[in-house]
Amino acid sequence: MPGAPAKTFTDQERDAWFGFLTVHSLITRELDALLGASHGMPLVEYEVLLKLSLAGGRLRMSELAHVALLSRSGLTRIVDALEALELVRREPDESDGRVLVATLTPLGRRRFAAARRTHLANVRKLFLGPLTAEQRRVLGASWQAILEGLGPDAGRRSGRARRRGAGRPRVAAGRS
Repeated sequence: MPGAPAKTFTDQERDAWFGFLTVHSLITRELDALLGASHGMPLVEYEVLLKLSLAGGRLRMSELAHVALLSRSGLTRIVDALEALELVRREPDESDGRVLVATLTPLGRRRFAAARRTHLANVRKLFLGPLTAEQRRVLGASWQAILEGLGPDAGRRSGRARRRGAGRPRVAAGRS
C-alpha cells in the first residue's frame, strides 16, 4: 500500500536514530559528571547559566524556561538551587512587577566562566574531537535541516510537549 509507514527502520535509519540516542545519553552523562566533579555544578544548571549569559545575564523566568527547553516547574527548581548558591537572583520585572526575572549575579558570572572552560574542552574532546572537519560540517548541516523540518512552532504545539522539555533549540556556532 503506497504511503503506508514502514513497520521497522531500515539499517541506515536505525543506525542514525539509535546512534543519536546513544551518543546523546553517553555524552550528556559524561559532561554532567565532569562538571559536577570540577565545579560542583550539574549540566542542567550550567545550561541555565549559559542561557542567562547569552541573554546578557537577565531573562524573564518564562523566557528562560523556553530557551533552556525546561518546564516552568523544572526551571523553578533549578533556579531555586542556583539562588541558594548565590549564582542567580530573582527579582520583579521593572516593566511588570507581577513577572519575575532571573539575573546572573557577579559570583554566577565567575562560576559560569570557569565551568564554561571545562565544558568547552570536554565537548571538544568527547563529541567534536573524534570527527573530521568535514564530518562536523555535515553534522551541523544535518541538525539544521532537522530543526527546520520541525518548524518554527516546535515545542509550542502543546503544553504537554513543553512539560516534557521539548522545544526547538537554535544551532549556533560558538555558543555553549
